[in-house]
Amino acid sequence: MLDILNLDSLEARARERLDPKLFDYIAGGAADEWTLDENRTAWSRLQILPRMMRGVGTRSLATTVLGTPVSFPVLVPPMAFHGLCHADAETATARGTADEGTIFCASTVSNRSMEAIAQASGSAPRWFQLYVYRDRGITRELVERAAAAGYSALCLTVDTPYGGHRERDRRNSLRMPAHLELGNFPQSHTDAHHHGGGSGSSLSAYIHSMWDPNLTWHDVDWLRSISPMPVIVKGILAPDDAVKSLDHGAAAVIVSNHGGRQLDTAPAAITTLRAVVDAVDGRAEVLIDGGVRRGTDVFKALALGARAVLVGRPVLWGLTLDGLDGVRAVLQHIRGELDLAMALSGCATVNDITREFVLPS
Repeated sequence: MLDILNLDSLEARARERLDPKLFDYIAGGAADEWTLDENRTAWSRLQILPRMMRGVGTRSLATTVLGTPVSFPVLVPPMAFHGLCHADAETATARGTADEGTIFCASTVSNRSMEAIAQASGSAPRWFQLYVYRDRGITRELVERAAAAGYSALCLTVDTPYGGHRERDRRNSLRMPAHLELGNFPQSHTDAHHHGGGSGSSLSAYIHSMWDPNLTWHDVDWLRSISPMPVIVKGILAPDDAVKSLDHGAAAVIVSNHGGRQLDTAPAAITTLRAVVDAVDGRAEVLIDGGVRRGTDVFKALALGARAVLVGRPVLWGLTLDGLDGVRAVLQHIRGELDLAMALSGCATVNDITREFVLPS
């Protein structure tokens, strides 16, 4: 099993394994990467106020997300192209996540098909992340396939009308390696990733040509009308947008800035989480991603009202370093840190974690 001192330490180790262009794609952010850095820094501005003598000898990290039991409140978010990290790609990530008793969200632009990912997940719960294509027939087919393959929620990403200004990818003229495919699409989509974009990023060119930049809140209504699965809206930062998501039928929102990869100088998700939770006012569950590297980060998010957090890049570093076992090791590590943070703060269950445990920033 992969030996982990802390999750931040995995990035440098993974960098030694990966082609520099591929490492830059995973690690990088938009423009000056201010938001990418802020995603980590913002967590440090919150302080935990521990409480004593509360009987924490026995603890439970179990909870539910959208009614689905999970062993602890950490999920694996949608991330593209796991094949960049390991030959088993998303099937390894899905299986490792299932082994740890939590939810894997498969990306539209996975290297393995949603059906292969579902098979690897076994009986474990999984979500499917959706980008809406200009060709709504493609979008409808993706939704129908996800439902048929047993996915239990549809995660609509709304912060990508166009690709962010990712200077590392432009500098590297990023292309997907020739041996990788877009598992959910015909060869023509894969060819676009291999060859499109001129001297720039082929991913940016694919987004520009394929994804619909004209989405409105009415498209949430449309997706609800064609999906038997609940719709989660991912990419929310403004409290008003969270309310609009629920007004149009979303079952939950994910507070997220796309890992700092879209609009640079946008705030970190943890900065707006409290306001989003207050605006939602108990109408739906709120989740968060962005820069989560410590069990104390998870604790802080739960204290501010998040139902669960999603941990992205460290999972990919674990996959790079040790495949399925690396994914499991990352999830086990952050589970252990959360467990200790709960014990030292005076919380025997995740339901005990409330705002009284975090000092106002």
